[in-house]
Amino acid sequence: MAAATNQAKPIGLLIAAMGGEGGGVLRQWLVDAAMAEGFAVQSTSIPGVAQRTGATTYYIEMQGPDGGDEGEVGARRPIMSLYPLAGSVDIMVASELIEAGRAMQNGFVTPNCTTLIASTHRVYAMAERTAMGDGRFDGAKVVAAAGNLAQQAVLFDMEAMAQEHNSVINSVLLGAIAGSKRLPIPVAGFEAAIRATGRAVEANLAAFRAGMAAVERGDLAALVPDDDLKRPWHADPPMVEELQHRVREEFPPPARAVLKEAVNRLFEYQNLAYAECFLQRLMPIERAELEAEGHGELVREAGRYLALWMSYEDVIRVAQAKLRPERQARIRREVGAKAGEPVRIREYLKPGLDEVTALLPGWIARPLLAAAEKAGWRDRLNIGMTVNSTALWGHFLLSTLASLRVLRPLGYRFKSEQVLIDQWIDNITRAAALDLDLAMEIAACQRLLKGYGQTHRHGWDSFNRIMTTLVTPALSGVGDSGADPRGAALTIALARDAALADPDGKSLGAALQSEPKAEIAAE
Repeated sequence: MAAATNQAKPIGLLIAAMGGEGGGVLRQWLVDAAMAEGFAVQSTSIPGVAQRTGATTYYIEMQGPDGGDEGEVGARRPIMSLYPLAGSVDIMVASELIEAGRAMQNGFVTPNCTTLIASTHRVYAMAERTAMGDGRFDGAKVVAAAGNLAQQAVLFDMEAMAQEHNSVINSVLLGAIAGSKRLPIPVAGFEAAIRATGRAVEANLAAFRAGMAAVERGDLAALVPDDDLKRPWHADPPMVEELQHRVREEFPPPARAVLKEAVNRLFEYQNLAYAECFLQRLMPIERAELEAEGHGELVREAGRYLALWMSYEDVIRVAQAKLRPERQARIRREVGAKAGEPVRIREYLKPGLDEVTALLPGWIARPLLAAAEKAGWRDRLNIGMTVNSTALWGHFLLSTLASLRVLRPLGYRFKSEQVLIDQWIDNITRAAALDLDLAMEIAACQRLLKGYGQTHRHGWDSFNRIMTTLVTPALSGVGDSGADPRGAALTIALARDAALADPDGKSLGAALQSEPKAEIAAE
């Protein structure tokens, strides 16, 4: 929708961008382009909060030469605001999907006037990163809200487009603004503003034109569906393809995308036999769900959580991740390194007693852990390390750690985890015969298990308390919760949510003591 140049009030444009995305440069481009067209312009900025808890915001108001009552800006100076007002923002620009959600939550996106321009890629907020379980916000809900709250919604992965053109996301955002036709500024005006900066002009112009063309074509994909998941680092070897064939032939369609990714993950984590063990463990759940007339949702979710559990993090896994070529390529891209330009990557590690004993045989690990626990040293025996993974010695050290994966099955933690996994699988299978919702909630309890050291011990304690107090009685029919599988499912879900909300376990303790009875509506 094109905006007329005769504006009764200034055009308000709000930008929310994070550090390193060129939000300040984007603001300057817009100011320069508007002033070159004779607009009266005012801009302000409010710094964001560190550690991804809030973006820096830039607010621009502009009024065209025909916006005043007497026909010229100079005849009557327009009155402009220093801060955006909810319900009066004409263009809302967000460099990341959840920043668009914040803007909608704050009332800056309204159906009466706002064009929302946002990239759908994700940079996870601190609340998402520090959650005990999967704390990611649901991006699909943000996209749905944008369709309802914005007069016009322009949503696509602008970060990916910027990378394709070796540029920064601000140039694609500027192209999307131009393509939306909401500003009465010609394309040549935007391009002149980019050239005036004198930095990465050709790359920025290419990304600008790509963003504008994408909006004008209207072929925007807001989010990538789950079934389009891809493993980018290398093609599947032939033996893994055989397991992928088993996934296609032996498991229901809703589960296949997740299980294919899980097979790849576990093959890389350990070996082909370990990936095959993953499929073997899922077969009883798949049969139990089929007998309960399910459609594949249980085996999909159980497979998701099982893959995460079987690929638990240890020092070997950390070393593998830090040596991936695609990680080093991503870091080079993020710092803007040119071809042939050296980049040093410093890795900060702090392994503790739990990480060391995880790789030792049980007959050594158990007495060491018990002695350290008794002496109160278990959480204090940590070794701070700084490793330059791009130097010869640092790369050799990480490569040596990664090569220890062949010895991982002999370690104390590996053997312990396999026993616990099999017990969990058995509980899910038994629960599926009673109620699929109950089985689903038991499977989701794996979300409590993450990390290592004290974090892992807290999660395991919560997991074990729920299994002992709620799951075992539910499966054996003991107690009030066991009498009604659907009621037990809700009770387990509430206890798990309490544990995820409070890693110290106080909320879980209160939930287990109260043990609320679920009220199930009659069908």
